[in-house]
Amino acid sequence: MAARAIWKGILTLEAIDIPVKLYSAVEDRNVRFRLLHSRDSQPVRQALVNPESGKIIPFSETRRAYQTDEGARVMFSNDELETPRPEKSRTISLLSFLPYESIDHRWYDRPYFLGPDGAAERYMALTEALASTKREGLVRWVMRNKEYYGALRLYQGYPMLMSLRYQSQVVSVEELRAPRGKPLDTRELSMARQLISMLEAHFDPKEYRDEYRERVLELIEKKQKGKRISRPKPKQRKTSDDVSTALEASLKGLKKEKRHG
Repeated sequence: MAARAIWKGILTLEAIDIPVKLYSAVEDRNVRFRLLHSRDSQPVRQALVNPESGKIIPFSETRRAYQTDEGARVMFSNDELETPRPEKSRTISLLSFLPYESIDHRWYDRPYFLGPDGAAERYMALTEALASTKREGLVRWVMRNKEYYGALRLYQGYPMLMSLRYQSQVVSVEELRAPRGKPLDTRELSMARQLISMLEAHFDPKEYRDEYRERVLELIEKKQKGKRISRPKPKQRKTSDDVSTALEASLKGLKKEKRHG
């Protein structure tokens, strides 16, 4: 199935305008369930209820409140909360160019692909410029009433837009406690290096599946066929607080796995 664009915009670089389409580079694959009444299996819906009177409150009669650290409530109507929203725009402003991969992964939020929306020559010129200069662009745009900053870069020759988190959302490593503990002795360090070398591999995304989703789908299939559902007992793992003992057990377990394929 061909990818569907979720948004259209115009990437601007000084006097150059490049019409583009935005495609989501990731997909929500969560299994969703409907909430039913256990007695008659009819769908139920959520309602806003006054906890004191028990009455259902229409949404039009609601207000939003921000509670301060002192416990005061600042009340807003829905119209008042519309005022800080950014102005609607189709412009993706290219603010600057940065060395490739200069933005560390903590800032990455959600990836999108950028496809052409006409003006194929300008689109290809942008692609070739990013490839030849080995740079990525820092951009700003407004989509669905929300302002975004992002990194414009190439992925396997295809322009990608990676939305970025704001500074206030990223935890500084300086806020963490420095690692503490007893240093490994020579024998323990040797075993740790051996363990790491035995686990070396190339990243292959095909090996990493959403096993929980697969188990849920299997559960649905069993239930549909009328099979009994039983909860398996969790496997118990033997652990040790002694580093040497734990390293030895890990190495022994890996060697056993390799012997049995």
